[in-house]
Amino acid sequence: MIFPTQMLLRADPETSEEMWLINPFNGETLDEHTLEVWLKGNIGPVAELFNEDLDEADNAEVIRKLLDTLKSALMEERQMELALRASEALLQFNPEDPYEIRDRGLIYAQLDCDHVALLDLSYFVEQCPEDPISEMIRAQINTISHKQITLH
Repeated sequence: MIFPTQMLLRADPETSEEMWLINPFNGETLDEHTLEVWLKGNIGPVAELFNEDLDEADNAEVIRKLLDTLKSALMEERQMELALRASEALLQFNPEDPYEIRDRGLIYAQLDCDHVALLDLSYFVEQCPEDPISEMIRAQINTISHKQITLH
């Protein structure tokens, strides 16, 4: 299952009515109180645990979450070529996702592939003009557009 703060394993044993929630990173069994504390710590003090937060995820959702986490980690580690591969894999699920196209554009910008970055970043701004991040993306588009190209 994909909990708002991280991925969790959920087991519904046939011999018990109790659902088990397991942290896949350390094998610890979790209770709802712990999940509520995680929500409040990560989202905010008024965050609440809802039943749908404990819903099962299908295989595609799990793979997307893993790829997104991998992409973020690779970007943070400045492994942009590998992050680009993760982004391309994510776009196989939804080729017109403006947020993933934005992320790919940001990766291309880090790789100095400015012409492709401009296409992706412009697509995001066109598709999501009201998104608060659009203004920052517009500024980045402007910066990239005014870069001098040096030919060797």
